[in-house]
Parts: sequence; structure tokens; C-alpha cells
Amino acid sequence: MAIAMDIKAAIAAERRELADMLDALPSDAWDAPTLCAGWRVREVAAHMSMGFRHSFGGQARELLKARGNLNRMTDRLARKDAAAAAPPELAAFLRDNAHHPWTPPVGGLTSALGHDVVHGLDIAVALGLDRRVPDDRLRTVLDATGPRSAKFFGADLTGIALHADDLDWSFGSGTPVHGTAQDLVLVTFGRKLPPGRLRGEHSDRFLAV
Repeated sequence: MAIAMDIKAAIAAERRELADMLDALPSDAWDAPTLCAGWRVREVAAHMSMGFRHSFGGQARELLKARGNLNRMTDRLARKDAAAAAPPELAAFLRDNAHHPWTPPVGGLTSALGHDVVHGLDIAVALGLDRRVPDDRLRTVLDATGPRSAKFFGADLTGIALHADDLDWSFGSGTPVHGTAQDLVLVTFGRKLPPGRLRGEHSDRFLAV
């Protein structure tokens, strides 16, 4: 119970901090690309609050429209919601739902935290913002990393050993790739990073081109 309460508190704090980050963005940043391929800042922000604003039944209907393709469904909703809501509304959706109990279909509270952390970094890293996710949140997300989760998110970690420079955490075996804990979170979620953020012989595997 105490661990669950700690994660709930971390989720709420993350959402409030991300709302503050979004509120501080200049207007042109909302149309800038992110690490989420094909999505601008406004689509990522809309997606982060999708679970708060769309009922389970509504999402099920959207999934049927997308012929069962979850990625197609979430893309359609993100684009629709991003077009319908102004930036202050998109930020407020996160702040006003800081304690919303939504979790992804798999993974529970830890996956909910990972969802918020990664999408926040999708925006912050792409825009070059100096945002530091607290270590306890990063460790919670990183400690849930496994072969199944990496495969689900399309992260090719074959023959790679990830080593965090700023946190006592490593994963995998093989050629070392080093980076900050939050950059390695992005790697485990299948993201491609800007140059200069990772070190190691095969770090280019995870670079945006």
C-alpha cells in the first residue's frame, strides 16, 4: 500500500510539473516536432490526457473504427483533440487530473508513471528544455524494464548493456551504452535521441537521423 501511494504521489507531481512546463512554452513551440514520431507538442500533450477525457466505451468505439489498431486509434484521437483544444486547455487537462486513477491496459501504476515521464521527455528533449525528472521517478520506471516491455515499445536492446551515468542502474548484457537515467528511459521506450546524449560503440543505434 505504501509503495502504491508513493507512485500515486509521483504521478500527481509529474502531471503538475508537466502542466507548468507546457504553460511556459512560447506559442510557436506547440507546433514543434517531438521524439514521438509524427506528433507535434500539441499532439503529445493531447495524448497524455486521453485516458482522463475519453471513457472506456468511447475508446473501445474508436478502436473499432481503427480496426483494432491501437496506434491508429491513439493517433486519430491525439490529432482530433489537439485540433479541438487550445494550449492552455491541454496543459490544464494534466493539472486538473493530477490524481486521476487512469492506468494503461497493462502495467498498472508504474506504467502510468512511465507514460507521463516518457511523454514529458518527448517534449522536453526535443525542445532542448533543461528538465530533470526526479531520481525516484526514473528508478521506478527503469526498474520495470524487461525484455517484454522493450519489445512492446520497439526498443532493440539486443547485445546492449545500458548503464546510467547518474543513477546506480544498468540493464542487459553486451556492448555498453552510457547516458543519463532519463535518456536511458527514453531508449527503453523505443525513442531515438538527438546526437551527443549517449556514449558507446553502438549508441548510434538509438540516434535520430
